[in-house]
Amino acid sequence: MIDLIFPDGSQRQFEDGVTGRDVAASIAKSLEKKALLIELDGQLLDLDRVLPGGGAFKILTRESPEALETIRHDASHIMAEAVQELFPGTQVTIGPAIEDGFYYDFARETPFSLDDLASIEQRMKEIVDRDEKIVREVWDRKEAIAHFSDIGEAYKAEIITDLPEGETITVYRQGQWKDLCLGPHLPSTKHVGKAFKLTKLAGAYWRGDHRNAQLQRIYGTAWASEADLDAYLKRVEEAEKRDHRKIGRVMDLFHLQEEGRGMVFWHPKGWTLYRVVENYIRRRLEDGGYAEVRTPQIMDRSLWEASGHWEKFGASMFVCETDEGEELAVKPMNCPGHVQIFKVGQKSYRDLPLRMAEFGACHRYEPSGALHGIMRVRGFTQDDAHIFCREDQIEEETTRFVRLLNSIYGDFGVELHSVKLALRPDLRAGTDAVWDIAESKLDRAARQAVNMEVEALPGEGAFYGPKLEFHLRDAIGRTWQCGTLQLDFVLPERLDATYIAEDGSKQRPVMLHRAIAGSMERFLGMLIENYAGAFPLWLAPTQVVVTTITSDADDYAHQVVRELRAAGLRVEVDLRNEKINYKIREHSLTKTPVIAVVGRREAEEGKVALRRLGSDGQEILTLAQAAKALANEALPPDLARLSALAMAPGETLGAE
Repeated sequence: MIDLIFPDGSQRQFEDGVTGRDVAASIAKSLEKKALLIELDGQLLDLDRVLPGGGAFKILTRESPEALETIRHDASHIMAEAVQELFPGTQVTIGPAIEDGFYYDFARETPFSLDDLASIEQRMKEIVDRDEKIVREVWDRKEAIAHFSDIGEAYKAEIITDLPEGETITVYRQGQWKDLCLGPHLPSTKHVGKAFKLTKLAGAYWRGDHRNAQLQRIYGTAWASEADLDAYLKRVEEAEKRDHRKIGRVMDLFHLQEEGRGMVFWHPKGWTLYRVVENYIRRRLEDGGYAEVRTPQIMDRSLWEASGHWEKFGASMFVCETDEGEELAVKPMNCPGHVQIFKVGQKSYRDLPLRMAEFGACHRYEPSGALHGIMRVRGFTQDDAHIFCREDQIEEETTRFVRLLNSIYGDFGVELHSVKLALRPDLRAGTDAVWDIAESKLDRAARQAVNMEVEALPGEGAFYGPKLEFHLRDAIGRTWQCGTLQLDFVLPERLDATYIAEDGSKQRPVMLHRAIAGSMERFLGMLIENYAGAFPLWLAPTQVVVTTITSDADDYAHQVVRELRAAGLRVEVDLRNEKINYKIREHSLTKTPVIAVVGRREAEEGKVALRRLGSDGQEILTLAQAAKALANEALPPDLARLSALAMAPGETLGAE
């Protein structure tokens, strides 16, 4: 007999050999019809699989969020069956579920075309209608290798050959089609439904290695309902409109090219945006008690070996050698350099916490196929900082950091969506005892500092310590992981950092590695997409364009530019001999927040007509009124708060 514990806490006994379907049927025939999978002690299993034992038991239906990944996995198998029916001789390799969908990699000499996707999708729907039963089979290892070799599936045979001896070989039969797979799967193809769509083609290397054969990858998305699919496709459409690469071209912010693969060429407007964000963060750090430093871009291999980064990141580091036999590495991160600064001169417990910040330029090798605009690059800058503190200061410093992080995110108009605690990875520095202490302290500090549930991520920590990940939600509901706080007992030990304790003994400081934007490039890409380029006035690279209706207002336009620039605004002038509606439309496309229109009347009266992005109306103000109102509106949020505090009682901001 086995004991099953149900979600409501009730417990029942069942005979050995019972399946998930049997259990569902014992509760209600209607539940059996709706059941797709079962979850036993957190593991998903096929509905018709004999339960291996008792434990916490849950029946999953189409409405269960936990079933969505399996729906997508089944969709990838249905796609593979459709491809092999339509294009005989095509080999299948791997086809997992991924976030929001699935893909499958195929080996085929003739490239797929976008037109092929429609026919594959149609055949997939036919396979769903066939209601092909999906059955799990356990095969002998040698027989499996021989079978897949005989039918020309060399990649599948290779996968089996590389599996450890003793590994259970499972094959899922789907009608007459079959695939090597761990599972689990739904009872039949009809349960996948038709809320799927094939989305794009891409190249891929076998097992992700560029030295291996190149394959063709077909991506798709699948959902539990047509409504969910439609909502997703609308989000994708909106995301494409907001693509930072497209907006970057239209707004002339940056470009990328092969000669600097993975490196950003910032144009004047893009670099203006970059500096506005950097200067804002710099001011907030200074107010938060951080001292800014600068560390070398290239340092000797010996330092990276001592820190442990050579072992962990060596393959991703850019390395060079000198004629004198030095082996140097371009820094992939800033922390070892900050420890070197901490070690200069004797530090006392009275000096702690010591908060050290750097906008550190880092370089890491990323495969070219992984690069994505300015979101995933090889050269990037971190708004990096390290807090050297005592163990009894960890919770206070974590709370202080989270408060600063929330304030900064709020100023940028994005909200904190979730916080996750990433725990020890397989490859790590430090003993288990040290990790036990670090994880418990960071967990306790997080619960003290964060006003939301903290999700645990086993195996996702940094190699020297656990970390908190701060995920943002943007204007269209997407989440981005930007900020981090990492608790590190290891690096101070490895690099021999000490301070003098109150009793005169030498002690190791604790290091808190922390960032708010993370990669400045990625953060800027996220902001571009969040605002779709239509930045609030304080962030806009060009805040005002002064444009003329007729050429006899040119001199006055220059006067307006001088007055607005004197008020601290970023201003351009457009004196082209074009119709005013054409110029307004053009500057609207480049997301200029304010267009100041001047003609003969405005010149005579000393006024300007202000047009706001997205509005058809206009506001007529004197030049002095416009300069003051726009300058106040363009203040970064931190400076606006200071300005408000400095105002005399009864005084208000705005036009005179």
